[in-house]
Amino acid sequence: QVQLVESGGGSVQAGGSLRLSCAASGYTYSIFCMGWFRQAPGKEREGVATISTASGNTYYADSVKGRFTISQDNAKNTLYLQMNSLKPEDTAMYYCAAGMTCNNYWGQGTQVTVSS
Repeated sequence: QVQLVESGGGSVQAGGSLRLSCAASGYTYSIFCMGWFRQAPGKEREGVATISTASGNTYYADSVKGRFTISQDNAKNTLYLQMNSLKPEDTAMYYCAAGMTCNNYWGQGTQVTVSS
């Protein structure tokens, strides 16, 4: 099993920045992919960004390209999401996920609220 704990959410004004963190523990050797997903009220969960833990290759949703940056600290088993130029439409619960296919294990989520 892998445990994921997110932190760093909060409330900011449009144009502001936040950095989310996700600490992984447990069978971290089984993690090949980590990512951030989000779910806004009344909407389906969507992928925001993912990273291959071995190669470092990244994927970003079109809606966040150029504004968000996903990164990892393998020594600390920690995933980050730097979010800049935040928009009200970025308001959602953000979840960290990990595993062989990036969605085997999930954190509890951290709320991000962006006001206009």
